[in-house]
Amino acid sequence: MSPTLPRIGRLAPSPTGALHLGNIRTFLYAWLQMRTCGGTLRLRIEDLDHPKHKPGADQALIDDLRWLGFDWDGPIVYQSQRHALYRAALDRLSPSLYPCTCTRADILGAQSAPHPGEVLRYPGLCRTKDPARLAPNAPCALRLALTPADDGRFTDCFAGPFTQTADETTGDFVLARRLPGQPELEPSYALAVVIDDAEMGITDVVRGDDILPATPAQVVLYRRLGLPRPRFWHLPLVVGPDGRRLAKRHGDTRIAAFREQGFTPGQILSALARSCGWLSPGETISALPDLLPRFQPTSLPVHPYIWPGKL
Repeated sequence: MSPTLPRIGRLAPSPTGALHLGNIRTFLYAWLQMRTCGGTLRLRIEDLDHPKHKPGADQALIDDLRWLGFDWDGPIVYQSQRHALYRAALDRLSPSLYPCTCTRADILGAQSAPHPGEVLRYPGLCRTKDPARLAPNAPCALRLALTPADDGRFTDCFAGPFTQTADETTGDFVLARRLPGQPELEPSYALAVVIDDAEMGITDVVRGDDILPATPAQVVLYRRLGLPRPRFWHLPLVVGPDGRRLAKRHGDTRIAAFREQGFTPGQILSALARSCGWLSPGETISALPDLLPRFQPTSLPVHPYIWPGKL
């Protein structure tokens, strides 16, 4: 990617629930990054059909972002309105796709050894099976058959070189699924995020480092489709004292909950900014723009931020 291109970042929340402190810490970096370099920032709601999506959650997360002081450029983009783009990409890749009927248990049972990270590697169990064995519109996943050219290794702007290939991390990964009773294919996250970021001209992708192991697959897709690849910034997560990502077991860290308890946007943003090294202990700000002169991308600690249990 040419360094002279105008920089375009994005916030890409999913309406699977309310925004929490971990989401906002990552969004804070993305917002400040674009606002301090004169770039553009887009908002995309990643609302592809998902059993965890909750009615009204999209508007709730938009309200939370606005309450905290976040803004963005241009109209809000909804993935659910972009299926034609995903279908076109699937058509281009169709010669390299094959149907897979494996369950998660099937894949786990075929693992030769525990795989590090959160991405389950697929060992190609269905690659050599005859597609004709499936009934028309039968439930299945469509996987991309990787080749030796599908390396996928990349250097992250924050985390540094990621040396595992797509074959080592995900194996033949899913690009779409056909669910029971639904003849239409549902695009996977890997496919949708690549198509969306390329079509929207995104140059800088800021997200949690839990996505690192899945990124080589996306790098493969950029190459296969001849699309410009953005720079990646995978940031450490906010975790509980047990080292696991924030969840209900660590208390209520939803932005809406803090709002209901009477906390101000400045209090929430100050706590997160201190965790990033942009404010000294005890120092506070009143509003999001107050952090613009304090933003230092390299001051963010390389280790996960352990949530202390209170602001």
